Amino acid sequence: SLNPTSPPEITHESDVSDLAENDIRLPRSVQAVYLRPLKRRPKYGVPTCDLQLRSYSIRNLEFFCDFAIRAAYYLGLPASGPVTLPRITERWTVPRGSFIHKKSQENFERRTVRRLIQIKDGEAETQELWLAFLRKYSYYGIGMKANVWEFSKLNVGKEMDAQMEKMKDVLEPTLNNLAFNKKSKLAKKPVSTINKAVFRQASGASGPMQDKRPKGTWPVGRESFIPSQRELDE
Repeated sequence: SLNPTSPPEITHESDVSDLAENDIRLPRSVQAVYLRPLKRRPKYGVPTCDLQLRSYSIRNLEFFCDFAIRAAYYLGLPASGPVTLPRITERWTVPRGSFIHKKSQENFERRTVRRLIQIKDGEAETQELWLAFLRKYSYYGIGMKANVWEFSKLNVGKEMDAQMEKMKDVLEPTLNNLAFNKKSKLAKKPVSTINKAVFRQASGASGPMQDKRPKGTWPVGRESFIPSQRELDE
């Protein structure tokens, strides 16, 4: 519990040095860091999000779990956990070296610790905001995997089709650049475009096993595998 006694009044600057450290109350936000994180009680108890955190360092994992629980409280999300999940242990046996130590072997072991935080009765937008906040301020050495359940009305497919029709005018110009377009220059003269040096290099023509000499210095009988546009027109 917090100290109910009020600190003494300060009238002059010299009085600050005379006060003891215990007489000056810290802000509530600072005091909350030294206490257990607060949690909200769920009303219905329906799970809506499972966040699994993994790390090789137990210290970093415990720190970020505490951060995630506090963030869920201030966003109004009922969070439970962190629950300890079984530890994943992986071992490898490899040769110690490639020369004089090749007959001796060396063992390596990696331990992955995991925690689970569950959100109950969470709103979809608030959960997305919480996950985005954790991704933005993620701690080093922490991996996260979230399973989200969202409850919607019936005929979800029809609603998705209606949304796609609204987005069609916006996405159509962008999607045309990702697929073959009959009105583009590539469609009108495909062979001449494929025979260009830039196109051939992008398709792997500049690899280590390809002949990089100019076309005029090629051996007799070697020509381009792709015919020219003039040959096709004839």
